Amino acid sequence: MSKRNVLFLCTGNSARSQMAEAFLRHYASDIFNAFSAGIDPRGMNPLTVKVMEEVGISLEGQYSKSLREYLGKQLFAYLITVCADAEEKCPSVWPGVQHRLHWKFDDPAAFEGDEEQKLAKFRQVRDEIDAAVKAFVAEARARLSAEAQQNQ
Repeated sequence: MSKRNVLFLCTGNSARSQMAEAFLRHYASDIFNAFSAGIDPRGMNPLTVKVMEEVGISLEGQYSKSLREYLGKQLFAYLITVCADAEEKCPSVWPGVQHRLHWKFDDPAAFEGDEEQKLAKFRQVRDEIDAAVKAFVAEARARLSAEAQQNQ
């Protein structure tokens, strides 16, 4: 079976979508190719890198990208928006997308507070994204296993 492409889309591609891309690559690079992009890319937030390194996941090689980098150029089995803004502004028709999902997470970069409070918010969102990606992967693996059993 060929790997299926998954695009995580957010507003700035600086935190949530970057985390989701890294977690999916970490947990399921054998069945998925993970990508992320933003409607208005703003560069990688340094706190994103920090909280992902805390759980042993490097964002090396990842960078903030525009959805235009992929639109009409890359086919995706899944398009997953991770913020309300991206869900609202994302093109409603994306050629080739088989499944469109919306996972709503708070924007940790918009959180106001001191450095430790901001870090706590980034960690909270990271852990929520981690759980969502794990559930997505578990469901996909169960579906693939069921399909394999039917084909025997």
